[in-house]
Amino acid sequence: MKAFLALLIKAFLGLIAFSLLWVGVYRFLDPPTTYLMIRDRLNGVEVKQQWVGLDEMSRHIPRAVIAAEDSRFCEHRGFDVEAIEKAMEANEKGRKLRGGSTISQQTAKNAFLWPGRTMVRKGVEAWFTILIEFLWGKPRIMEVYLNIAEFGRGVFGVEAASRHYFDKPASKLSRQEAARLAAILPQPIQRDAASPGRYTRRYADRIASRTRVVANDGLDGCIWK
Repeated sequence: MKAFLALLIKAFLGLIAFSLLWVGVYRFLDPPTTYLMIRDRLNGVEVKQQWVGLDEMSRHIPRAVIAAEDSRFCEHRGFDVEAIEKAMEANEKGRKLRGGSTISQQTAKNAFLWPGRTMVRKGVEAWFTILIEFLWGKPRIMEVYLNIAEFGRGVFGVEAASRHYFDKPASKLSRQEAARLAAILPQPIQRDAASPGRYTRRYADRIASRTRVVANDGLDGCIWK
């Protein structure tokens, strides 16, 4: 029994060491692929992705995803406690559970894990979220997120998305175009940034308005060096 427990402890410590090394490497090395990219390739889908740094993107795009996905991105340390509390309150009142996933959590999931809602996977996601917040910092988290997020079937990252939908580099995106890209993130397969439906168009308009607030109130200040 003692030998078995010792083996479990060693395995646990080994996994911790491996995760620390993995996250540390990605602090400097751009992730070469993700679960979703591998999925698409295995299904015969051509994967389009081109890595670009934050300074090579229009500032409208990180502001748009902050406005749409995580307005407190620069304030929290990976988890938006306020959003989680609101989600719990909504659930207790019998309403649909609201999402409280931050950009940091989504980055951890996209870079290291797979989609899923099991408690084990969510627990591992939380661990990787803590690691990237500690080892990467906000600029790197945003850069990785915007380069590996899915924007359509086989379309990953803002550079590929910008060229796919608008035939221009991410550096040339307008506020409205950036808002449309942010608007399709929740359902990248069903929504189209170039020819959005009524709901997506209205949602993008709201995001574009919030983007001005992000800029004026400095809600993106943590990502600019």
